[in-house]
Amino acid sequence: MRQIALPLGDPAGRAPPRIIIGNANAAVIDSFGRAATWPFHTAILSGPERSGKSLLAQWFEEAGLGDALDDADRIDEAEVFHAWNRAQASERPLLLVARAREGGWKPQLPDLASRLGAALKLTIEAPDEAMLGELIALYAELRNFRLDGAALAYLVQRSERSHLGAERLVEVIDRLSLERKQPPTLSVWREAIEELTGSARSEDREPRLL
Repeated sequence: MRQIALPLGDPAGRAPPRIIIGNANAAVIDSFGRAATWPFHTAILSGPERSGKSLLAQWFEEAGLGDALDDADRIDEAEVFHAWNRAQASERPLLLVARAREGGWKPQLPDLASRLGAALKLTIEAPDEAMLGELIALYAELRNFRLDGAALAYLVQRSERSHLGAERLVEVIDRLSLERKQPPTLSVWREAIEELTGSARSEDREPRLL
């Protein structure tokens, strides 16, 4: 498993943000290295919540691989169209970041929709067990505590298989550990899992408005 450290300075002296490279995003990063071959110099990156889309776009730009437009599906479509036109004129790769959604991003502007229909589609997938363990370890490190191999093995088998699930799990472990004024141990891990799975079950039982 590898990591990418973004070349960003931090006046507070904190470590730069890092991207874990694993099954979920390796194909995306490999495609970044072939950006010069993207159809119409454009790719659309989508993926689940908290899966690192914005960080990857930032790294793509910081590494000088091309231009990136984050939250492209949330901004004025005319701005996106202008960015696409600039990419054609300059032949500089353009990475557009969009939220994951069923059926993909479908712009309302017909000219933009037809042009983006030919763009390369890149998707961040769900992490496998190896990547999930790396994500949990990284989130713990960012909160200034460490989880050893036994802790990671226990948590990976019980955690939601997603970037967001890993982040939420470490957040709950940290909170419980601070509340108890003790390092995170098996009892804390277990309680964190129970709290998250209990919340998920409660949400499933709540009536939903149609």
